[in-house]
Amino acid sequence: MAVESRFVVIRNGVEAKTFMDKKSADEYDKMLDMADNLSQLFSQSSVALSDSATEELSIYLAQHREEVLVALLAKKPAKSMVNTTTDEAEPSSEKVAKDKTTAAKTKKSKAKAAVEKLSEAS
Repeated sequence: MAVESRFVVIRNGVEAKTFMDKKSADEYDKMLDMADNLSQLFSQSSVALSDSATEELSIYLAQHREEVLVALLAKKPAKSMVNTTTDEAEPSSEKVAKDKTTAAKTKKSKAKAAVEKLSEAS
């Protein structure tokens, strides 16, 4: 006999979805909580939306919360690992040397600025 553990998300007395692991069920429940909060926010706004539009928009925004946070400037976008064609054409040893030279110049200019500030303060 096999034993299975299932995690059921229940909203307003109705089974919403069943999951095989607790983490997925918790994430889905959290997403539904966010959608409920967004729906309440929309109902208090002056924008007229139908109930179905409010529900769809709330769920969409909750499902794409990371992108929404980036759009609201509440979170920085994830760094993409996109290489440009100039990076690919340039040999890696030359690129490393160029990066080291740039870093050295930056350190020197920062050090020079700090010395100037100290001399002005004296």
